[in-house]
Amino acid sequence: MKDLLRLRTSLKEEIEIALNAQCKIEAEASQRYLAMASWLDRNGYAKSAEYLYKQAEEEREHFLKIFKYITEVGGTAITPVIDEVAQEFASLKSVFEIALQSEIAVTISINKIVAKAREVNDYATEDFMMWFVTEQREEEKNARRALELFDLIDSESPTGKFVLDKEIAKIGSEE
Repeated sequence: MKDLLRLRTSLKEEIEIALNAQCKIEAEASQRYLAMASWLDRNGYAKSAEYLYKQAEEEREHFLKIFKYITEVGGTAITPVIDEVAQEFASLKSVFEIALQSEIAVTISINKIVAKAREVNDYATEDFMMWFVTEQREEEKNARRALELFDLIDSESPTGKFVLDKEIAKIGSEE
């Protein structure tokens, strides 16, 4: 039966597997950002929390975009099982350090899919994934900007924490 299904799509099995794995990565990133936003809310960082709630929604949209692409090209999209994500964080700064590392990992994974698509001459998937390449450049830039703010603003003082919370919320909307 599996061979018959493959006849109905030009999507190579290895690309389908990689895309489904990316769906899981995007869905986990969404859940991670939700947990971070919740922690921020509980710890008085309402503006930063709102920023990460938006990031969580964006990651969910990325997941759905890939999920729908798989079915659009005749593949089988698999609803991912999400691993448990951390609910507690050491500090405001640690939240954004984890966010940056997460975005870097997503970029690396997306680049691997583009490389694999190119290797097997899957130009449709390569073209589709180029949107994510551009998106990740922005996501990494924004995550790095959040950490830069910690170098510019005293995050140990109450006033500094207040200013950081407000400034982080502005990231991405400054353009």
